[in-house]
Amino acid sequence: MKDFLFVFRSEQRTGPMPSPEEMQASMQKWMDWLGNIAAQNHLTSAGNALLPHGKVLQASGMVTDGPYTEIKETIGGYSIVKAESLDEAVSLANGCPIFAVGGNVEVREIVGM
Repeated sequence: MKDFLFVFRSEQRTGPMPSPEEMQASMQKWMDWLGNIAAQNHLTSAGNALLPHGKVLQASGMVTDGPYTEIKETIGGYSIVKAESLDEAVSLANGCPIFAVGGNVEVREIVGM
């Protein structure tokens, strides 16, 4: 089996913060979805959530705020799954809770170095 990276993207949230109950319900959806992948023995790493801000270092040594502060879409986190093919990995991405908020999942094969 090969490893694949799921990159979770969505638009930056601009409205009010969700309530603790809403946050718990959202987290439960993520845990259920990842648990289903794990139950099929396809989860390599649940990964982590990422904060929307950071820094970008250029080859010249220049450091800027980022990434991509001029666009609304951010990377919210990642997970790593194992699958026989890219198509199977895409199938595992179905049902991801990010879709409920208009986000998407980028699926990329990981090549060992």
